[in-house]
Amino acid sequence: MATLYTHQDSNIRKTWVLMTAFFIVVIGLGWVFSFVFEDQVILFIAVFLAVFMNIFAYWNSHKLVIWTSGAKEAPEKEFQELHNIVENLAITAGLPKPKVYIISDGAPNAFATGRDPKHAVVAVTTGILRLLSRTELEGVLAHELSHVGNRDMLVSTIVVVLVGFVTLLSDFFLRMTIHGGIKSDNRGGGNLQLIMIVVGFALMILAPLIAQLMHFAISRKREFLADASGALLTRYPEGLASALEKIGSYPRPMARANHAIAHLFISNPFGGGKTSGFITKIFSTHPPIEERVRVLRGQ
Repeated sequence: MATLYTHQDSNIRKTWVLMTAFFIVVIGLGWVFSFVFEDQVILFIAVFLAVFMNIFAYWNSHKLVIWTSGAKEAPEKEFQELHNIVENLAITAGLPKPKVYIISDGAPNAFATGRDPKHAVVAVTTGILRLLSRTELEGVLAHELSHVGNRDMLVSTIVVVLVGFVTLLSDFFLRMTIHGGIKSDNRGGGNLQLIMIVVGFALMILAPLIAQLMHFAISRKREFLADASGALLTRYPEGLASALEKIGSYPRPMARANHAIAHLFISNPFGGGKTSGFITKIFSTHPPIEERVRVLRGQ
């Protein structure tokens, strides 16, 4: 039977695999374009950026998420009940109490971020506090603490920085290829150079796409896992199921909905919890809420 910590080791490995893959992709892009432009400086820059962005993503990606979401630390006196619920659930789960943040937004939602349980953050919107009962809020917060316990929030938080950076880097190389001065000679290197240009374009197109698909796959699986772990933590699956129904029925998006961090929230911050159609499901950062509710209720 799954427990709160069943997939910790797997998610830690995913983090290292993601960071290694990012390192290889960026250096690969740098090598291709250093050949195309006959300039080794590009490769050196790519190596530096790959190392720097991995380090930055590990230590600071959660700060970027907090800033992007507009979350502010929740004063304990003003949000006493919220802090009490988080603390009680953290004790039950055997976790340090995470920092509690609040997002001033009428749309009901929540997320967890941070590089490890000691540096975890749980954020909820003011809308979710108004809409949900205490047992429903406990279900949502248990779900978010499960992300902390399962150690999947690190890989999901790092994705925010790395996927975005690969996309920007690919766009930069595309502009260099179109507007830059690619050197060419007619002494036998022209065909090879043409091949390298084609490879470069392929990398630019595929790198962000592969990263996004990996991002989506990780996000969807982690939500089902956190739902199950959260239900085990509260021993009351109906609390989370009912909360998801209310969250999914809220029609309006969050004011600061952002595609870069959408996968971190318990529900799609762009509004509407229902997801239909094969293609839509593939490219959605969240499983359909109706499917999550069915699983929680054992239907």
